[in-house]
Amino acid sequence: MAANIYGVDIGTANIKVISKANDQVFCEKDAIAIKNKKEFYAYGDEAYAMYEKTPSSISVSFPVVNGVIADFNNMQRMIEDMFEKNVKGHIKNAEFIIAVPTDITEVEKRSFYELFYKSKMRPKTVRLCEKPIAAAIGRGLDVKESTGLLIVDLGADTTEVSVLSLSGLVYSDLVRVGGNHLDDAIIAHIKRKYSLVIGHKTAQQLKMELGSGVGADYGTRVIVGRDVVSGLPIEMEISSKDVNEAIGEQLENICTSIKMILEKTPPELAKDIIYAGIYVVGGTSNLHDIDKMITNATNIKVNLTDNPEECTVRGLVNIVAEKRFNSLLYNLKS
Repeated sequence: MAANIYGVDIGTANIKVISKANDQVFCEKDAIAIKNKKEFYAYGDEAYAMYEKTPSSISVSFPVVNGVIADFNNMQRMIEDMFEKNVKGHIKNAEFIIAVPTDITEVEKRSFYELFYKSKMRPKTVRLCEKPIAAAIGRGLDVKESTGLLIVDLGADTTEVSVLSLSGLVYSDLVRVGGNHLDDAIIAHIKRKYSLVIGHKTAQQLKMELGSGVGADYGTRVIVGRDVVSGLPIEMEISSKDVNEAIGEQLENICTSIKMILEKTPPELAKDIIYAGIYVVGGTSNLHDIDKMITNATNIKVNLTDNPEECTVRGLVNIVAEKRFNSLLYNLKS
């Protein structure tokens, strides 16, 4: 039954779920709030709203770190509750298609599998798919062709750069640089330059509103932080120049990774990539001028997409919908 098939993309920042029945994406923040160190208090958007605002009795954590599950039990509880409360349709005896990063160990991949297979949802089947392949199909690309494709998935904790051809991965590199690292760089820069302490949410807003891949000026923004000297909250105007200075090194690391993959790519596939361009997906690709940055570094055009954070999860449904793509899914033995 189409209503009984769900695609799931578990990211560091967000978890995305799509039902084959209605093609609607449900998204929640990948955050969990724990009270008194053991009581499951809240999850998703509700838990994220508490982040950096909680009393000492409540801690907010992120169960996925660098693309892999770091807190299995609480993550499983979150998944179960989220499906029960928010996902329409039959959950028990359902089929689940899970997107997993490429450059992780088999043990780490098994944790994604067992997250659902050993849950109280009692699924009929759990199958896995490599994230770059799902992202390419969600982008509308035919991965079964002999044409070379370069997919750059800019996530919250990682950037995955992959060359695809004939339904397989020719090269893939998982770089521990993502949107969260850009936020950390902004926090450190503002503290060092202005003696002002800001939170991750403020840093994220600065990044998306003022940040640019090519150092362009997007104006200024007034923020509130804590002055290191006085210890008091103060307002301060931060410019695009400040943000771009902070994130420049991290963005350079992403460009270096892309160039390293291109250097390894066989000439015939490289020719295809030059003609087709580089496809960029993932939430961090919403940063201003990210396409110009990559083009300047590689001399290759960049193809952006609407709702880039949904490419992977939509690709999972497309794989199930088209029989010729079904071979791209695989099972793990329980």
